[in-house]
Amino acid sequence: MTKDVKLEASLLLMRLAIAAFLLVWAIDKVISPEHAQAVFSHFYSSELSQPTLKAVGIVQIVLVAAFAAGFARFWTYGAVLLMHAASTASTYAQLFNPWGGEKPQLLFWAAVPVLAAMIALFLLRDRDRLLSVDAMRSK
Repeated sequence: MTKDVKLEASLLLMRLAIAAFLLVWAIDKVISPEHAQAVFSHFYSSELSQPTLKAVGIVQIVLVAAFAAGFARFWTYGAVLLMHAASTASTYAQLFNPWGGEKPQLLFWAAVPVLAAMIALFLLRDRDRLLSVDAMRSK
């Protein structure tokens, strides 16, 4: 296996794993908007309606699908990176003090390596060619 094939396979795995990670949260907005309301209220101090959250979820599903397909890589990789960066930043209290409160909040730290992987994938997006719509169109 050549270095390029190894890199491209690794980037594909990162892209698909990140897409699955994000898809769970996007689908949650559609099928459980009351849960999404609670999350938005707590972490974003925002009171969005359930129809609005469903619409946001649908837009995110489309965006994540385009990202998973490697379509418009600069825009979709950048959009999911910014989306996740905002989400991670909104949990700064849990990140800075994961043992505070009634019970430990260690799972919030799972967002940090995902964010790092997203940054790496964005920086290497031109090398992420395996099963990428953009790469197939440029051939």
